[in-house]
Amino acid sequence: MHQPTILLPTDFSSASAAALPHAAALAKQTGSRLLVVHVQEPALAPAGGELAYAMPQPDTARVAAQLEQVKPSDASVPVAHRLAMGDPAAEVCRIAADEKATMIVLGTHGRTGVLRLLMGSVAESILRRAPCPVLAYREAATVPEASAAATG
Repeated sequence: MHQPTILLPTDFSSASAAALPHAAALAKQTGSRLLVVHVQEPALAPAGGELAYAMPQPDTARVAAQLEQVKPSDASVPVAHRLAMGDPAAEVCRIAADEKATMIVLGTHGRTGVLRLLMGSVAESILRRAPCPVLAYREAATVPEASAAATG
């Protein structure tokens, strides 16, 4: 029998890290394994010539080692890791479909306005295209000390 899978995409940001305990708790409660996925975007290849050799290529071994470090604090939660290459949203959705994931848990920065327009939103694209339910966890905003003192 296929073990239920909860997929946790990570871009190694604080927002992704903040979603990890929630994904792990859901995996434990449902008897699921946690599949942590990182998608590297291919480096843009220049038109050609000598510049092609000057473009830094992603260090796949370093990224894979970093990915292996993303694991729940509760060692009883089964965890697997997958490193993929391509468009992050498309690959996350493809892997979720291939693995028959029961849920995707992702962290989001909650960017809005011009910043989101310029950077795009991987989270939104996953929400629109996912083959299963998606839980988007927004990282808690930090409260500036001045406003904390004024309220407190």
